Amino acid sequence: MCGGSRGSWSQPSYAVSCPLPCASGVAASLEVDIVAYGGSEPHSAVIENESIHIHTMIQWQKYSHSLPKIFYPLMLLLKPIIQFVILLWFLCFKVPHPDAFIVQNPPSVPTLVAVKWASSLRKSAFIVDWHNFGYTLLGLSVGRSSPFVSIYHWFEKHYGQMANGSLCVTRAMQHELAQNWGIRATVLYDQPPEFFCPTSLQEKHKLFCRLNRYLCHPLGVRDCVTATTTGIGAADQNETLFTTLVDTDILLKPNRPALVVSSTSWTPDEDFGILLEAAVMYDRRVAALLDENDSADEGVLWKEISGGKQYLYPRLLFIITGKGPEKEKYEEKIKRLNLKRVAFRTMWLSAEEYPLLLGSADLGVCLHTSSSGLDLPMKVVDMFGCGLPVCAVSYSCIDELVEVEKNGLLFSSSSELADELLMLFRGFPKECDALKSLKNGALETGSSARWATEWEEHAKPLISEVISRNLN
Repeated sequence: MCGGSRGSWSQPSYAVSCPLPCASGVAASLEVDIVAYGGSEPHSAVIENESIHIHTMIQWQKYSHSLPKIFYPLMLLLKPIIQFVILLWFLCFKVPHPDAFIVQNPPSVPTLVAVKWASSLRKSAFIVDWHNFGYTLLGLSVGRSSPFVSIYHWFEKHYGQMANGSLCVTRAMQHELAQNWGIRATVLYDQPPEFFCPTSLQEKHKLFCRLNRYLCHPLGVRDCVTATTTGIGAADQNETLFTTLVDTDILLKPNRPALVVSSTSWTPDEDFGILLEAAVMYDRRVAALLDENDSADEGVLWKEISGGKQYLYPRLLFIITGKGPEKEKYEEKIKRLNLKRVAFRTMWLSAEEYPLLLGSADLGVCLHTSSSGLDLPMKVVDMFGCGLPVCAVSYSCIDELVEVEKNGLLFSSSSELADELLMLFRGFPKECDALKSLKNGALETGSSARWATEWEEHAKPLISEVISRNLN
């Protein structure tokens, strides 16, 4: 959430609750103060923007795992109370007086309550930016039938209805808010910040040089990547798994693996098992299509690839980025896989390196299923900004973002994803027309709109009207 010092009516200042990258677009014409919990370092474009001021609150310590289960309900009650007091203090005393508070939902409790109170005390407008429903997210961890979910739902709906104006991320959510919540909202689609863009060949080489130490170390004992990178050192600046420096020219290796990226928070609303099953199916189906014996020694295959031999279907390297509670569980599963043509790497990248990786990849995979079925994954928006086509899990409103056979494909099972991988990467890297067509579509989608454009056309008119009503 962010707040801004009060300016003249012609240039209002906002308290904006939005993804940090969006703030750089919003701050182009106003002052923005961001109030947020500590976490990953924002992108330098946000930190270095003189119109953006970040206020970091103390994070709630996660003691619940070390406490007896009998105290869990007490912690669920205590956590929002403490957060409420800290948040209200920041909004009322730390942040300069804003024209409007714009709060991203979720989280709903205690955020909506604190921001509503602060807006009333400071006589500022109160606007909710609906990205999902908090009660559906809570239901994933405690069960939809839990009384905590019902209480959370009441707070979310009650305080959401008290807003002076509302934004939301999909037409489907707009309809749900209107029909069942009594809330009129303006659709404001997420857009990629300017620093999410295609990566140049030189930038790719530099990135892969920095990542050499991660790429050369498997999650298991040995895989199709490490078997072909034995001559590449962790600090090598001339050669990577994907590129090589010849004199002053940087070249992509013709027998490089296809790079597939998936970012995840390693939470229950993203079934990472689908991706693992699809990887196993791809590996087995390629072997069958190439009429390889099941007992064939993978060492021979890897030696041939290392020697420059190209196959009709490439090796796949999945790089999974992100942090979350289920990461270690899935890493253990990956270690037990025995795959000939597929390898996995998990890593955490800085805000500067993550866009470079997306712009260097061949395909993105999104496993986001949405707790409400009404929001869209920001990770896909970022991928399109980098010109990266996507295979995404199909659910009710994903077609508002992913246009099938234009910028991506949808799947409902691991078998469907495996089929899509086979279809897209057949003949990689030169003779894969379907993948190239999707990449062109992703580039077109990513370049068609940016935060500043979306903000000016959809958000600013609503917010200006709300502030005007509030001042009068």
